[in-house]
Amino acid sequence: MQKAKGPGIDKKLADRAHKNLIFDGGKTTIQVNQRIYIDTSVFGGHFDEEFKEHTVPLFDRIKAGEFEILFSTITQDELENAPQNVKELVKSLRADLTEFIEATDEAIDLANEYITEKVVGQSSYADCLHIALATINRADFLISWNFKHIVNMERIRGYNSINIKNGYKQLEIRSPREFEKYEDD
Repeated sequence: MQKAKGPGIDKKLADRAHKNLIFDGGKTTIQVNQRIYIDTSVFGGHFDEEFKEHTVPLFDRIKAGEFEILFSTITQDELENAPQNVKELVKSLRADLTEFIEATDEAIDLANEYITEKVVGQSSYADCLHIALATINRADFLISWNFKHIVNMERIRGYNSINIKNGYKQLEIRSPREFEKYEDD
């Protein structure tokens, strides 16, 4: 098994774990929040009648500090012309639980490979950059409402086969609906 690529990955994980040490009755445990990469569709889904039923509870969990958010320059650029309420939602993200990530040559190469291997077409390049950035930055989940190009079983298999071939772990790709918390019966 190849080691995941990327400088400083082990140090980043150690730093995150160090920040979340919990001392409980003489026991020390490490609490590491799941790292989630949210694409642009999820921010818009917060205010969309069709999607808000499942998106608003996800953002409630984010505001409660249950996740570490990976926020990319790609998402930032895509939200530049978004409605003001979407921009305010982005501003409401907790800075202490948000990691800002930039597109790198490594991400661009991986995104191009998804297209070269025909997982999606060239018109889906930005979607491929989201997938590549989430993969390289070791997101536990990429969350999206884009069922055509991202949250699609055939495409997920394609992205992950390329990820594995290149020494990365598989990326879990889900919709906000799958982050619902259900009460026990």
